[in-house]
Amino acid sequence: MDNGDPTTYMDGQYLIAMPTMEDGRFAHTVVYLCAHSEEGAMGIVLNQKATNITFDQLLEQLNLLPEDDPLILPLNLRQMEVHRGGPVDTGRGFVLHSDDFYLESSSLPIRDGVCLTATVEILRALAEGRGPAQAMLALGYAGWAPGQLEAEIQANGWLTCEADPTLIFDSDIENKWSKALGILGIDPGMLSSQAGHA
Repeated sequence: MDNGDPTTYMDGQYLIAMPTMEDGRFAHTVVYLCAHSEEGAMGIVLNQKATNITFDQLLEQLNLLPEDDPLILPLNLRQMEVHRGGPVDTGRGFVLHSDDFYLESSSLPIRDGVCLTATVEILRALAEGRGPAQAMLALGYAGWAPGQLEAEIQANGWLTCEADPTLIFDSDIENKWSKALGILGIDPGMLSSQAGHA
């Protein structure tokens, strides 16, 4: 693989952890790659919940709940999961969202109508009911140094495939890994039973 060839970059694709993934933080994960270049890669894990905080608790901590009635959030926001996006910068929020919301100097268009915004402004917009139609909030991200992700893929740590944006915003977190494998036509049971056999 020629790392200098931009056609080999995988922005907007999924990384699907193989059952043999050695790094326990990424076991059975699906990562949406937001950026990939000769400088490294950055992505958001799509199928790990942040267990210690809810969306409304996060809004409360940031003083972003609507002042007129802080306890009345739209149902879809009260049910919004906070994800663990990866082990890097875990105190920072990253929102993957539909491109019907865009902040000129803050939103990064990725691919297929998906954007990434990492400012408090998008959380404020969501709390006020003027945010994107679809959004997934994650704390932290997954990052790779130059050449690191390519080496992990070559060592069979990850499968890659084109992203289906509906999976990003799918609330069925438990089944995202098997659904991502399904994009490749792989039955997770067959993959698991074959792992570790030569």
